[in-house]
Amino acid sequence: MQATGRQEQAASAPRPHLGLRLDVRTTAPGVVAIEPALDHRLKIHAGSPVRGFCGRSRFVYTRGDVDVLPAGFSDAWHEDDASTSLVLQLSPSLLRRAAADMGLDPDRAGLELQHQIRDPQIEHIAWALDAERRAGHPSGVLYTESLGIALAVHLLGRFRASSSLPRGLSKPQLGRVTAYIEEHLDQDLSLDRLAGVAEVSTSHLKTLFKRSTGLPVHEYVIQRRVERAKALLLRGDRPASQVALEAGFAHQSHMARCMRRVLGVTPASVARSARAR
Repeated sequence: MQATGRQEQAASAPRPHLGLRLDVRTTAPGVVAIEPALDHRLKIHAGSPVRGFCGRSRFVYTRGDVDVLPAGFSDAWHEDDASTSLVLQLSPSLLRRAAADMGLDPDRAGLELQHQIRDPQIEHIAWALDAERRAGHPSGVLYTESLGIALAVHLLGRFRASSSLPRGLSKPQLGRVTAYIEEHLDQDLSLDRLAGVAEVSTSHLKTLFKRSTGLPVHEYVIQRRVERAKALLLRGDRPASQVALEAGFAHQSHMARCMRRVLGVTPASVARSARAR
């Protein structure tokens, strides 16, 4: 966070962990400006009450008041009093990791701008990180990383930007994945390979594919294999054992189980209907 003001002082910054950084900022009375930054920032008021104004609006910040400042945000205001704040900077990579853990699209993970809110969980994490900083980080990296992930998950759960709401695969992505499945039904398909085709992470693929089709990837593949097996059986020109392999099933019994579950019929009954035509 880049804040400018007369006689501004910043406490020595702690070692950054997992894209999380905490600074203590003190500014003298006067104009305070926030410059654009790549990181998302939280400003938690940590000192005595501060009066000020922004445009025609006056405000009073008290201990624990929080501003959520998305990446790229800039602003300026006037403060009548000296001010002390904790400033938490969260890198986009930290927010992306939390979004992926939540089943959200990491590429659309963003935060909504918030001014002077109260949030006990943000306060709790901020004070804990500050206590850890002042003590010289006795709890180590794991403790700081855990707090960073908890904070990012909480922010996405409460202040996620509307543009970051999870959606399905794009039409080109879904088209590539389903075409690849059709072309390779007789092979051993993997989530990693399908994720590569869609150019997303494996966990992301599972979430977005289900949102797009209403089915988990595995179930979609099974249904497509059953439909192919049915079409081949209706042709009546090859044995069921060969049909099973060409449709991608491990063996004839595997095909029979899946066909009964999906279509409610057996391969034998499908083959008989073909002969009866």
